[in-house]
Formats: sequence, C-alpha cells, structure tokens
Amino acid sequence: MSQGRALRRLGRYLRARQPWMLVALLLVLHLTLLAGAESPVGLMFWLVDVGLFILWQPFVQTERRLNVGNLLLIAVALAVGAWLFSWWLLIAWTTILASLLGGRVMLVEHRPTRVFYLLAFAYLVAAVLIWLVPKVVPAPNVIGLSLGTEFTWLAPGFFLLMWVLPRPQANGWRGHGAFDLFYALFVFLLVAVMVLGTLAFMLLERTGYFDALLRTLLSVALLLLLVAWAWNPRPGFGGVGILFSRHLLTIGGPFSGWLRRLMACAEREDDPDRFFKQICEHLLLDLPWVVGGVWNTSFHLSADVSHFGHSSPFPNDFSDHSLSLTIFSRHPLSPIFIWHLRLLTKLANEYYLAKWRARELQRSSYLQAVHETGARLTHDVKNLLQSLDSLCFLVQEESGSNPARVRQLVERQLPQFAERLRSALMKLELPVEARDRGQGGGEAMDAVAWWEFLQQRYAGQAIRFESSPFPEAGVIPRALYDAVAENLLHNALAKRQREAGLAISIALSPDATVLQVCDTGSAVREDVLDGLFRGPVPSDTGFGIGLFNTAKLAEAFGYQLHLVSNQSGRVCFEMSKREGAG
Repeated sequence: MSQGRALRRLGRYLRARQPWMLVALLLVLHLTLLAGAESPVGLMFWLVDVGLFILWQPFVQTERRLNVGNLLLIAVALAVGAWLFSWWLLIAWTTILASLLGGRVMLVEHRPTRVFYLLAFAYLVAAVLIWLVPKVVPAPNVIGLSLGTEFTWLAPGFFLLMWVLPRPQANGWRGHGAFDLFYALFVFLLVAVMVLGTLAFMLLERTGYFDALLRTLLSVALLLLLVAWAWNPRPGFGGVGILFSRHLLTIGGPFSGWLRRLMACAEREDDPDRFFKQICEHLLLDLPWVVGGVWNTSFHLSADVSHFGHSSPFPNDFSDHSLSLTIFSRHPLSPIFIWHLRLLTKLANEYYLAKWRARELQRSSYLQAVHETGARLTHDVKNLLQSLDSLCFLVQEESGSNPARVRQLVERQLPQFAERLRSALMKLELPVEARDRGQGGGEAMDAVAWWEFLQQRYAGQAIRFESSPFPEAGVIPRALYDAVAENLLHNALAKRQREAGLAISIALSPDATVLQVCDTGSAVREDVLDGLFRGPVPSDTGFGIGLFNTAKLAEAFGYQLHLVSNQSGRVCFEMSKREGAG
C-alpha cells in the first residue's frame, strides 16, 4: 500500500513538472542526433528519450498503473523501433514530437508558456530540416552549404531560454494539458510537405539542399496565405470556413466536459446569482474563444449588470427569457460555435431558473409557516381572552358574597394568564408581511408631528435624534414610517444589549423622504449580507424576517430600504423614496 502511494505521489510530482520533463526530453533527443543513427550510443539515447516521452505525453496521466498488456505493448514497440532505428525513424519521431507540441501551443494563452512551447517547436523543426533531412539525401555532394556545426552548438540555446522563462500561475501548467488532434495533424502534414517538397525540388530541379528548402518554404507560405484568404475573405463572401465548419461539430467544442463542470457547480452552489456568476467567471472564460461578457436577469432588484472578463469588438447576444447575456469572443465565431454557446448558456439559464424558483418556493414556505404560526397564536389569544372573560364574570358574581374565594382564584389564575400572554407576545414579535399594493398609502400624518411622537415614545432609551424635518415637509405614510423606525430601533436596542456602550442615532431628512438609523456597533456579517432584505437571515433574537418584511412594505409604498454603511463603528440603515415614486 505504501509503495503504491509513493508511486502515485511520484506520478503527481512528475506531472506537475511537465515543462522540465519536456526540456529533458529535448536534451536527450539532441544527444541522440549528435550520436547518430548508426551508433549503439544513439540507440541507447533514443530509448531513454522514448521513456521520457512516456512520462511527458499528455494522453495518459503519469500516476496511472500499467497492466501487463500495456507493458507488453510498450516492449514490442521499443523492440520494433530498435530494429528499424535509422535516420528515417528519427525524422518520423521528431516530426511526431513537433506535431504534439503544435497541437498544444494553439490552446495556450499564458504568454511565457506559449513562448516556451514555441521554442521547443522551433528546435524540433530545425532539427528535422537542418540536421536530419540532409542525412538521408541520396547524393550528399549536392547538399551545398551545411549548418550542422551551427545547429550543434546553437541548439542548446533553445534549452537555456526555455529554462529561464518565468513560470505561469499556480494552475498554469495543469491547464495546458489540452491537446487538439486537428492542429497536431495539420502540423505533422505541414512538416512532411516541407521535407518531401525539399527532396522533390532537389530531384527535379537538380539544386542544392538549402536552395530547395528555401523554395519549398516559399511555396508553402504562399499556399497557406492563399488558404487563409479563402477561409475568410470578408468582401461580401463568407469564405470556405463557414462551408467547412458544419463538418466540424465537435472540434474545439468541449461540450461533455463543460456539462460535467456545470452539473458539479449546480450541486455545489444553491444561490442562483452566485451560481451564474461562477458559471460566467469559471466556465465560460475557460473556453478558448471567450474573453468576457455581461449578464443580468429580470429578477435582480437593481438594473445593474454584472461583468466578467473584458470586452472585445465581437459581441454575441445569448438572451433567453429572463436572462440577458452578451459574450465577447476573441474573434468572429462560426455558426457551429454560436450554436454550441447558445445551447450551453440555455442549459445554464435553466439551472438558474430552477434555483431561483427553489429559493422563491422556500421563501413562500417560510412565510406560510409564519402565517400559520400567527393563526395558531391568534387562537391561543382568543382562548386566553375567553378565560379572562370567565374570570371577570366570576369576580363580579362573587365579589360580595365570598371575597376570600375571589382573592384566591385571582392569585392562582393571574400568574398563569401573565405567563401565557408573555409567551404569546414573544412569538408575535415577528413582523407582519407587507400589505398589498392596492391598499394605498395608509394613514397619512404630518412629518413634524410624527417625529415628536417618535421622540416621546423612545424617551429614556438613550437614542440621539438628529436632523429634524422642516415644518413644510408635508405628510408621510404613518404605517410605513412606524414599521421601519420601530424595526430598526428595536434591532439596534437588541444589539446594544450584546455590545455594551453602543450609541444609537436616528435622523429624518428636512423633506422627510429619507430616514436613517445608525449605531456604533460591529458590522453585519458577510453570511448575512447576501440575503439581507431578500429573505430570512440568521438572527440571534428572532426569526430573521423583520428586515425582509420591512423592505417589502417600503417597496409597496414606493420606498427602498438598504444598508448604506457597514463598517465597525458605523452601521447605518436608510429608507429613501425611489425616484419617480408618487
């Protein structure tokens, strides 16, 4: 067991250091080229190079255990390679390594890492064209100028530059294990065309090797330029890229992997807004062609949009029902990629809607439980009132005939009534739900008179009243202002009992449209901020629904309740009239 754990730890260690494995692989390959294909030393170095490739390759994780069949297959491949070991085998081996790097470098965004892979790719291409191909030319006397000596001494400079390049972020190398088969095949065919084209020019034109190589490079460059122009010419014709994209439904579209991560995120996060924020910042931005975007839903209390990443000149709209989503791409997207993104964002939106409905259902269930509790308490109070009526009737009937019995009855029953009433009042501290919007503004009251009544009501509570309204401030909805002031001051007074020395102040703006309550206590916790004014929150003194109901009541009257300051020593809640509200 300990041996298996040690091997897995070694595998993870090697996988975390893939760039240095690549440097070691190229260094051993360079020694193989210098030793030559005719030397046993060259064969030995090549076998070591194959072993390093097995540790570096991006297809199978390093810590995976190989069974007997895998080991036998590797042994047979090495035996066949040793039997066929020659310059042509080294050309094929080096070209395969170059194609694997070409399939990786196209998907890398971190610039030092991209330069790292490009240096490795440049070394491999130079090894094929400068060192290996001249070894297989049938007539060595027509090669002409030779750069073998320069390659021998200058190639290690590639390894030195790769070694000194800065490391990417902590997850940089782990994210660059992606491999694109299409790019790898394209690079392999491109190198093969350059090799075979060079040999063809030498045979047909009777020219030197490097002259033929220059002609081949020029021909390939012109052909690629023509293909690039035909792919997207932009003068009114869509190009062959659009015609070809329908045959590549799965290339570059990580659909299955994205779905797995989407479901994992849905299981991990219950809040709909935080869930969609994680989708945008950690899933959409991981797609290689997405650079950023903006999103918003009709369920947000504010009209502010959320941003992720950065913008680009290529916006793509993916709005769906309540979701408004715009994704900025690195380049114009083909129709198939737009279809992929539309499908992925629609799935994310369905998860978002499901989580939003679940949250609203939870809130409705909570309010229903509150109302049912209120109904039961009303029944208890009714029973208590009936008992009091019965007691009053007995007192009136027997107060003259048997005063001792009346006194005994009152002394026995009144403490029970007080206890039952105290218990009911403690449960009834839960604020009521906001009234319907169609009931109007409630009883209106002069702002100055309401301010004076509020000061009388809380006299002796050590609350500082500031910023009195002007006499011409007008009238205010008394039910709303009473509910907000009593809720905020009650919370502050309860907080004072937990935090000694806390100062409380309340202010009303001169036009009586802004009411603010502040205290000098500790700030509201982060886990409470997310649900503040939006639903029940954790509470030490009640059910945590008071601010939610008060905010709903303020919204019904055309006001909004929010937290304007949340710093230790200054915590301020403010109710203000919304712009445009009557």
